[in-house]
Amino acid sequence: MTDRLTILRPDDWHLHLRDGEMLKAVLPETARHFARAIIMPNLVPPVVTAADAADYRDRIMWAKPKNSDFKPLMTLYLTEDTQVRDLRAAAEIGLITAVKLYPAGATTNSQSGVRDFSKVTRVLENMAQIGLPLCVHGEVTDNDIDIFDREAVFIDRVLDPIRRDIPGLRVVMEHITTSDGADYVREGGDDIAATITTHHLVINRNHILAGGIKPHYYCLPVAKREEHRVALRKAATSGDPSYFLGTDSAPHTDAAKLQPCGCAGCFTATNTLSILAHVFEEEDALDRLEGFTSRHGPAFYRLPVNEDTITLEKGEPVEYPAQIETGDGPVTLFDPGFPLHWHVRV
Repeated sequence: MTDRLTILRPDDWHLHLRDGEMLKAVLPETARHFARAIIMPNLVPPVVTAADAADYRDRIMWAKPKNSDFKPLMTLYLTEDTQVRDLRAAAEIGLITAVKLYPAGATTNSQSGVRDFSKVTRVLENMAQIGLPLCVHGEVTDNDIDIFDREAVFIDRVLDPIRRDIPGLRVVMEHITTSDGADYVREGGDDIAATITTHHLVINRNHILAGGIKPHYYCLPVAKREEHRVALRKAATSGDPSYFLGTDSAPHTDAAKLQPCGCAGCFTATNTLSILAHVFEEEDALDRLEGFTSRHGPAFYRLPVNEDTITLEKGEPVEYPAQIETGDGPVTLFDPGFPLHWHVRV
């Protein structure tokens, strides 16, 4: 067993930074450890045009800590009114790295998402032509479908038909939560990959519901049965390049999380790498951590790996703050429920 591990600097392939005071407070938590991140576009109003993406990128760069080389990788929010010309122009100049598909109503600020998938066919065909990845929130939103089944149903009803109809479309199935998702991606060929979050490797639905509701463990897609958590761990630690890290770190103030209809999301930016080292060590897979955090994502997105490194050292428990203070109010850090002994040395 090793107590010191040096890896290429990681990237986060699914991140929520929000805006305004929240952006200023949470961005340093990611920039401390990660070189790049795919930035989610579900602001209010959402990032739907190239001009929106450029403006949001400028706000992120302004909020970035001094001397940080963190690079935001921008995305557009796919709507039924997305213009092909605008999207292609944004991709050609390197302004955007991907496009995000939210089924309408699937998660936070997804009201502007897609309801009729036939209305985005032309956009998806153009994305396939230029190799621009589609990042998918993989859940149906039908009220008659149990929330624990919505990922599997999405694969059958939406994702698989889209991929059959538009060959060559490159898809990232984000934050998979089930063995169904892991299996589909593993068997899906070179044009599909999946991100896996830190928190879905740690919690199952019992953590949210057993012994009283735990709002800070509530996320979408919601954590599933233990058998699915085990399947995600197996996928993440397998060394298969189809899977890579996307934290889906999603800050909400405590006031928003703890209200009667609380917001979905786990804020993990600060302690993700310590948690992942713990998980990979438990799975006897520390030698595969670099692939999951630092190599597989760049390979799928056709980007170079980072040249610099970080070092993880095992020792006395790391003292992470319980909360991050923001101008909008405190944000509670995800608590994995066990001591974290892996320190990150940048």
